[in-house]
Amino acid sequence: VQLQASGGGLVQAGGSLRLSCTASGRAFSRYIVGWFRQAPGKEREFAAAIAWTGSNTYYADHVKGRFTISRDNAKNTVFLQMNRLKPEDTAVYYCAAQTSGSLGGVRIREEYDLWGQGTLVTVSS
Repeated sequence: VQLQASGGGLVQAGGSLRLSCTASGRAFSRYIVGWFRQAPGKEREFAAAIAWTGSNTYYADHVKGRFTISRDNAKNTVFLQMNRLKPEDTAVYYCAAQTSGSLGGVRIREEYDLWGQGTLVTVSS
């Protein structure tokens, strides 16, 4: 299984972007999928995650209320809708999947064993 992240770009503060994470392989619907981000000089941090059927979603405090994660298992795709973007949201955004994890580890980077290549989001002030 491979993950492909897309949708990044340059946007002004207050604007919106929608990221997509598309996976190859049939087992995608059984994976927990998360979005992480890494700003220059900083550690990669958790942003959002979604459970297998999409019924459970999880957010980091710094994106809660502004970002929405969703999935379309028929299209093997997870989306991250980002609204009211701030300059501090500037980062490379990575999608990742847990192929055999549990919901207890959705915020933990080390619990994810599949990673996409990242897509750059730049928010100008």
